[in-house]
This record gives sequence, C-alpha cells and structure tokens, in this order.
Amino acid sequence: MTAETSQTLDRGLRVLKLLADTDHGLTVTELSNKLGVNRTVVYRLLATLEQHALVRRDLGGRARVGLGVLRLGRQVHPLVREAALPALRSLAEDIGATAHLTLVDGTEALAVAVVEPTWTDYHVAYRAGFRHPLDRGAAGRAILAARQSPSADPGYTLTHGELEAGASGAAAPLIGVTGVEGSVGVVMLADSVPERVGPRVVDAAREVAEALR
Repeated sequence: MTAETSQTLDRGLRVLKLLADTDHGLTVTELSNKLGVNRTVVYRLLATLEQHALVRRDLGGRARVGLGVLRLGRQVHPLVREAALPALRSLAEDIGATAHLTLVDGTEALAVAVVEPTWTDYHVAYRAGFRHPLDRGAAGRAILAARQSPSADPGYTLTHGELEAGASGAAAPLIGVTGVEGSVGVVMLADSVPERVGPRVVDAAREVAEALR
C-alpha cells in the first residue's frame, strides 16, 4: 500500500474479487484467512458492502456477490463498446462484412457493439442487443473454446447457418482482459468463410483486447 491509497477500500475490493471467483460463497473465517486480517475487520467490510447491495449473506452465513454489482456492470458495456469500435470499423471495412463485439451475459452471448461495412451492396443485419446461446454461433463458440483452453490461444471459430440460414460466421476470443469475457467476429452471407477472414478476426480481437487492458 502507498500513502495515496486506502487500506479499507483495498480490502473491500479484495473481498469482492474473492467472492466473484467462487460460486458457493465464502464464510467470514475463509475471508479472514484469505485476506490475512481478523474476523472483526471482515464483519465490518461485509456490513458496509451489504449496505450498498454489493454483498449478500445467505442463511448459512456465507457471503456472495450482491445484485448491486449488476447495476455497476451495466455501465461497463458503453466503455467496452467505445474502446472496441475502431478495430471493429477496420475489420468491417476490410472484410466487407458485419463486425461485432460479443460479451458473456449469464448463459448467453450478447452483442454489445456492431459495425456494418459502408461499401458493400448487401450484408447481414446484426444489431447490438442481439442474444443467443453460447453454444450456437461463432461468437459464443469462440468464447467457450477460450474457456476450455485458458492457457493457450484457441485461434478462431467458424460456423455456418447456426443463427441465420445462409449466414457464416468467424470469431476469435478476447485474450488477457481481466474481468471481460467475450469475442470479436464477423457474420456474412456466404456458404463458407474465406480463408483470410479467420486470421484477420484474430488480429482484430487482439486489437480490442489491447484497447481494453
């Protein structure tokens, strides 16, 4: 800790990060051990976070992330979208296909930014806010591939006709961005994706990842 930082705030944020990394919650004792502070300090931290709905405790006393975090999370999408737009514009113009940034939202893939090419006679209409299951479509499948190989670069994923008849997709996951799970991809009206598209999508995903770091 430096003179310019708050020890209490730092501990509170560490509590939230610890709770976010577990599905079953943590007890006061477990948090005390992980933080290296006594139980009284943990009780005070949890009480404060509960007042802001950032933490909730179940009947068994285990602390979990509260619903207040969702209200904060909603403000993340505009920031992520803004950071991704330059790379998406370049991708859409280069490939001549609709480019998109997709993030995980629960069990679904959510398109948060979409850029259409300006020079093509026709392209797939794909709108921000479009949702689909993670196991359908290139965007979701690319995210799942990254989950299965977190220490390796999964490359890109290709699909055809899974979300829209006659449409093909290519997507690559965002790698190395803390707190953001998503992919960058394109969707086009074609029976198959041209060979150069996959590597170009990977490059765009890297650009977006760098912008978000």
